[in-house]
Amino acid sequence: MKIGDISYRLKVPLMFTLVILITASVVTLALTWRAYEELREEVFNNAVEIGSVLSNSLPNTMRHDDLWGAYRLVQAAEGWSGETSSRLLVVLDRDGRIYVSNSPKELAVTTPLRVHGAELARVEAEVLRLTGNLNPRPYEYPNDRRLYVILPMLSDGVAIGTLVIGYDRALFWPRFADIVERVVLSALLVTVLLLPLGWYLGNRMVKPLGHLARCMSKVGRGSSEEIVCDLRQGKDEIGQLGISFQQMLRELDEKERLESGMLASERLAAVGRLAAGVAHEINNPLGGMLNALNTFRRYSETDELGRETFDLIERGLQQIRETVSALLVEANPRSHSLSPKDINDVRMLLLADVSRKQISLVWHNRLNAEIALPSTPIRQVLINLSLNAVQASPDGGAVHCSVDSQQGLLRICVINDGPTISRERLLSLFEPFSENATGNGLGLWVTYQLVHQLEGNIEVKSRDGKTQFAVELPIKEPQ
Repeated sequence: MKIGDISYRLKVPLMFTLVILITASVVTLALTWRAYEELREEVFNNAVEIGSVLSNSLPNTMRHDDLWGAYRLVQAAEGWSGETSSRLLVVLDRDGRIYVSNSPKELAVTTPLRVHGAELARVEAEVLRLTGNLNPRPYEYPNDRRLYVILPMLSDGVAIGTLVIGYDRALFWPRFADIVERVVLSALLVTVLLLPLGWYLGNRMVKPLGHLARCMSKVGRGSSEEIVCDLRQGKDEIGQLGISFQQMLRELDEKERLESGMLASERLAAVGRLAAGVAHEINNPLGGMLNALNTFRRYSETDELGRETFDLIERGLQQIRETVSALLVEANPRSHSLSPKDINDVRMLLLADVSRKQISLVWHNRLNAEIALPSTPIRQVLINLSLNAVQASPDGGAVHCSVDSQQGLLRICVINDGPTISRERLLSLFEPFSENATGNGLGLWVTYQLVHQLEGNIEVKSRDGKTQFAVELPIKEPQ
């Protein structure tokens, strides 16, 4: 499993844990290094104190070449520490040869340091390299047995020799190990206390994200109204995510309602187109049958039973005519007056088809108040014209729709990109079941009927890859 696939519910607490462990390690290393530096400083200060005492007396013995006196002073200085095996004292003359030491058997007088091993050879090189430097200075080399302090022996401000003090590393390793042990134990204790706290805080921080992820996983699996998420809302990033998610759910609800409404409208429009076609086909033979019945009854002699039968047939045919007439297109005067919202509703219904074909829809609704026209037929006219324009436009094309009222007229103009309509097709464009029409051709026929029932007119122009439908309807003042 990749690190990126781990849940944030585990990833964030693990990161907190890692940060705590790294911090504890860094602090432990820093304290350990500080303890080591303090021990080195303590050794250096101790050496400087011894060197200060010896520098007051050794130069006098060296000037008088009192080797025995110098040895006694070195032995006395060695005894102050109480650990004669842990400290090396060597006095070098002006030429860098051993003048006296606290280990005369190993370090013979008048011999150079370099003959007593590689470690002392490096010390001698350091002494020679810093000749002329009158300040005490520490010296150490990795893996050497001792730490060294080099102190010039001065007489009247002039160096007449050098005092080399070596401290066995074993002298302070136990103390250093004890300090390190205490530091490590303290760090472990703090880490043990902080890890549960970090894990708790990490889980608390990630819990809203986990809740949001579970809620988002439900999107698309059912109705958005069924998704119930109690997300924290605030000004931080997680709170803003909660606000955005709730807004997304509301928009999905609205989209589902619009899609349901559009689907219902499309089904009703399909049923209406079918019903209009059926009504048109039935009314013609039905009218002929009624005319034939009236003619037969007028010019034939029948008995009472025949006349009753003719009346029964006529009533049945009239009932069929009334039922079919209800399926024909007509402007419903009982619908509410046209308002700007009705026009905007049509635009909303078009958005799905527009988005599907990636068409640019330019919409201008210049109505700012209700006008005295029935809304239902005008909405139907605008829907039919706009849908035809969208269907006729190529993918990526453009459709322009405008609605305004001027000088007592309601003007509807719909322009779309697409192939130019031929003259022959324009002549039969508003006929039902036209051979050149897309579908059954009832949409434009219904539009034509509605416009003329409202005492308006409709014109079509098509040239240069543009087709324009212009509708003008008179606005009647309410009586």
